[in-house]
Amino acid sequence: MADKTLTPLTNAEIQAFCSQMSMILKSGISSTEGLSIMLDDARNTEEQNFLKTALDTLNMTGSLYEAMKATGACPDYFIYMIQIGEQTGTLDDVMNSLSDYYAKEDSLSQTIRTAVSYPLIMIIMMIAVILILITKVMPVFNQVFHQLGSDMTGISRGFLNMGIFLNNHVVISTAILIALVVLLFFLFRTSSGQKKLQSFARHFGVMRKLSEKIAARRFADGMALTLGSGLTPQDSLQLSLQLVEDSDFLTRLNACEDAVSAGDDLCDTLLKHHIFSGLYARMASIGAKTGAMDEVMRKISGCYEEEIDEQIDGLIAAIEPTLVIILSIIVGIILLSVMLPLVSIMAGF
Repeated sequence: MADKTLTPLTNAEIQAFCSQMSMILKSGISSTEGLSIMLDDARNTEEQNFLKTALDTLNMTGSLYEAMKATGACPDYFIYMIQIGEQTGTLDDVMNSLSDYYAKEDSLSQTIRTAVSYPLIMIIMMIAVILILITKVMPVFNQVFHQLGSDMTGISRGFLNMGIFLNNHVVISTAILIALVVLLFFLFRTSSGQKKLQSFARHFGVMRKLSEKIAARRFADGMALTLGSGLTPQDSLQLSLQLVEDSDFLTRLNACEDAVSAGDDLCDTLLKHHIFSGLYARMASIGAKTGAMDEVMRKISGCYEEEIDEQIDGLIAAIEPTLVIILSIIVGIILLSVMLPLVSIMAGF
């Protein structure tokens, strides 16, 4: 039974585990001896608990698949691929392929985290600047207006009243601010929040295309790994679609699975349901004809990876000036709403 205290492994941890296990198996050392060696070298409690649970189960069942499943800390795809490796006698190759796959997944996750962290910091800074203006600066300008025998009106009055409300209700203001920060943290830094944010972002054309490219890359990578392990196209498709999170892309893949199950050709089905398009569709067609579908899928995955990196870099480059422009406009509106009436009053003296 899995240890309930075990937390799911990260992509980086899975990559490290697969890399070590691949080297161990290629050296002719058994899985049991390999886990024992890794347990002896484990330095933190969480890693020790994971390896101990796996080793105990492996000693009882003789199956690394059952051992990984018993930990409760491994993703389904990782577990299924280990099962395939054991059944086909290619566990060392599967481990090596999984190491490459999760290295790419970790790189993609890091890129996405970098992309969402910068806007999060900028948004927090924008909120801080605006709060300082309406709670500290606006009351100073209000005193100047009073000394000149006038009052703020219009937009400036609205900003002033907002600042007064925030100053008079510090507890409520702080609670709202904390709730906003927590919401931003949830949306940008947690997996469930990122899924909700991605679902919302899919309403925008650029983000929808990015989401589809990420789904296509993961699918192509999974197909390369499973086809290279000797699985049938149908089995490869069933396993690989578990990697996809994009709902629209997954719907098309499920339709492909039904078609392949009915006896249709894999490549024709992928093209028919627009899983790949343009150059990648032609690459897949050539791969099917030459019997090198796994290699072609690996190349397609690499091409998508480069496109994703370029698109994310472009989005990050566009976000910085956009947020600066928004902040400048808001600050400009606040200051102009005060300065223009103030200049008019002083011009009357």
